[in-house]
Amino acid sequence: MTYLMVLGGLVLLFVGGEALVRGSVSIARKLNISELVIGLTLVGFGTSVPELVTSLRAIGQGAVGIAVGNVVGSNIANILLVLGLAAVIRPILTNPRALSRDGAVMLAVTALLCALIWFDLFTRLAGFGLIGLLLAYLAYSLLADQKRETDAAAMHAAEGESVQAQYGLFVGLIIAVVGLVAVIIGARLLVDGGVSIARDFGISETIIGLTIVAVGTSLPELATTAVAAYRGKSDVALGNIIGSNIFNVLGILGVTALVQPFSVRGNTAVGSIADGATTSLISPLDIGMLVLSTVLLMLFAITRKRISRWEGAVLLLAYATYFGLLFGLVPVPGILTNA
Repeated sequence: MTYLMVLGGLVLLFVGGEALVRGSVSIARKLNISELVIGLTLVGFGTSVPELVTSLRAIGQGAVGIAVGNVVGSNIANILLVLGLAAVIRPILTNPRALSRDGAVMLAVTALLCALIWFDLFTRLAGFGLIGLLLAYLAYSLLADQKRETDAAAMHAAEGESVQAQYGLFVGLIIAVVGLVAVIIGARLLVDGGVSIARDFGISETIIGLTIVAVGTSLPELATTAVAAYRGKSDVALGNIIGSNIFNVLGILGVTALVQPFSVRGNTAVGSIADGATTSLISPLDIGMLVLSTVLLMLFAITRKRISRWEGAVLLLAYATYFGLLFGLVPVPGILTNA
């Protein structure tokens, strides 16, 4: 029954996420909102809604490991799994000038996330700060892109145009609402099922968040990016990943900390901590893989102005290795664990 809950949650998150994005984009188009605005806001935020709802559900259940692991794991999966698979399907041509601003923001946001985890600063004030940074980023990007025809502006506009949604206003609203309801139900099933699996098998809830939950909430990005890559929309595929990773940190963790401040330190990781000891739910291995994946993305995207099939294979291999390390299939050096 638990596995059916998880499977049902994954399906609902995928279907609901897709419906929410398409319905929202359709409404925006009927309201004559530009493709630039749609690509920069609705596409990035829409594909991150499953992560948001899942993290809020997890934090409400006291499953901090799932809430934080979901965001960290999703950002890792977006690059290593989603982008790696897209590059294997079709090499991704890149435009360094279009990536310079958003790529720099992603690097800075990743560094900020690592600092928040290291110093355990997920307070309500931090939540306000993260949301404020997200709004500042969106406002600056919109103003800069609307003032001049930049490569970044063309990339964001292409992200909006890539969403196939031409419904009427009322139909679009219905689709969006149904999608949101499906995401909420899916998040509940996935979190509850994930917690049960962790307890039954003595696995850390954080590992469930970093793997099963993270992959599940990344399914909308996977679908959007794979289709974009197959159609040759390389900049769209890469823009989706970068935008989603920025939204995940600033938006999801910001809202989560604002709603309910939490700590990533404690002895909540099942069977991994000695009595009375405290440690971070996110290990040096997780932080290291987050940083490595982000650096690899920028390195592959900028150096040769393309992410080739072999580079995509490297990303997928890195993700498979990370899975093996998390589940003990590959020996983990002591320095990379919280032990």
